[in-house]
Amino acid sequence: MLDYIVVGLGLAGISFCEVLEEEGKSFKVITDGSQQASQVAGGLYNPVILKRFTMAWKAKQQLEGAKPFYQSLENKLGLKLDYELPVFRKFASIEEQNLWFEAADRPDLDYFLSTKLLSNKNPAIDAPHGFGEVKYTGRIDTGTLVHSYKNYLQRTDLLLGESLDFDELSISTESIAYKSITAKNIVFACGYGLKQNPYFGYLPLNGTKGELLVIHAPDYKEENVIKSSVFTIPMANDRYLVGATYKWKDKTNEPTEASKNELLEKLRTFLKCDFEVMDHVAGIRPTVVDRRPLVGRHPAHQNLYVLNGFGSRGVLIGPYASKQLFDHIEKQSELDPEMDIQRFTKKYYFN
Repeated sequence: MLDYIVVGLGLAGISFCEVLEEEGKSFKVITDGSQQASQVAGGLYNPVILKRFTMAWKAKQQLEGAKPFYQSLENKLGLKLDYELPVFRKFASIEEQNLWFEAADRPDLDYFLSTKLLSNKNPAIDAPHGFGEVKYTGRIDTGTLVHSYKNYLQRTDLLLGESLDFDELSISTESIAYKSITAKNIVFACGYGLKQNPYFGYLPLNGTKGELLVIHAPDYKEENVIKSSVFTIPMANDRYLVGATYKWKDKTNEPTEASKNELLEKLRTFLKCDFEVMDHVAGIRPTVVDRRPLVGRHPAHQNLYVLNGFGSRGVLIGPYASKQLFDHIEKQSELDPEMDIQRFTKKYYFN
């Protein structure tokens, strides 16, 4: 009997698998690759919400755990994942500059927000009011991570590549059985696919579609992440990620011309050099009404768990939430109440 079945292999599934391996637990992963949010994500780890100059939820604590987590993955998989890049927030006005300096005086934010006003030195950018720098930021290459981790699991015979057939799932108080697999517990880390889950589908997972462009801009010559109405993230060979959109009604993974035009229109408000669109991708972020993760035990089945709802911050939240869930299952520790699904159970499950 295995210790765990893990359903899903995005940032949530990978993070939980890594905790299981570190703790010496046996497991098997089931995934059909239908959820693309982690593969197509920008992968930024940035603790500051730059629209409002506020700290993201527990971001400093999460960042402290995420850095060694991804370093360990780099060593394990033998590839580069973590690209440390400053984030430059373009100021639209003198008023925004003043708001930035006010924010930089607040506890926690003072660690991440530089108080040095940076003038624009890139002729390809229109930024007369300059930039503010967010420190200790960067990008995780999530596409490479998901692809490489899937190959790793295949080589070690830990992956079952198929859609989970719930009719084949048998649940008892002692174990979970799925076809020829038997395990003590099952963890659903399947992103927006949770909406089709008969056990956890009651949870208020909304899903927000995000679209990204990859552009080729040889004259841009920018080594930092630029955040304006959209962000640009430098990649290799004069290519840049441009994103992202937030759409709440469309739940498909298909890129749309409307979002492409929206991104291009915003990009051209500050990028003044020629560029070519090389790629256009989309995915559904697993977002929640209160912008907190969905983590915890099913109210009626003691060996069913969920690890979900990371939204656009899965790079930071994944390692943090995965360790919390493991300790909750194996050590009976209390979950952070802000992400424990018990906050929704009474309203959505029993009513």
